[in-house]
Amino acid sequence: MLTEIHPKLPMRDKAITKAFYQRLGFMELGDEYAEYLMLKKDQIEIHFFLFKDLNPKENYGMVYIRTSDIEALYQSLQDHNIEIHPNGKLQLQPWGQKEFSILDPDTNLLTFGQKA
Repeated sequence: MLTEIHPKLPMRDKAITKAFYQRLGFMELGDEYAEYLMLKKDQIEIHFFLFKDLNPKENYGMVYIRTSDIEALYQSLQDHNIEIHPNGKLQLQPWGQKEFSILDPDTNLLTFGQKA
């Protein structure tokens, strides 16, 4: 019966988070709330809650996002000067996925993957 999932990640500054994800092609969704942000791109929706005291070095927020054209997505992020995680360059993983990762301004880890 489950139909969708919308992960909720911490953010320290709504304007910075919104600007970063807009660079990734996400658009704001729904009403604007002071301490909450909802963003959507294609079929992916990510929500954020304000956590001003978040220590980015202690943030373990992670999301795995499947994609249908990982090479094009990877190139698009590089073209827009989005930093790829130093340990997360595009590569084929032993579990049969092509993957790469980025960190958002609050060190939430976004890993993108496609079945090889």
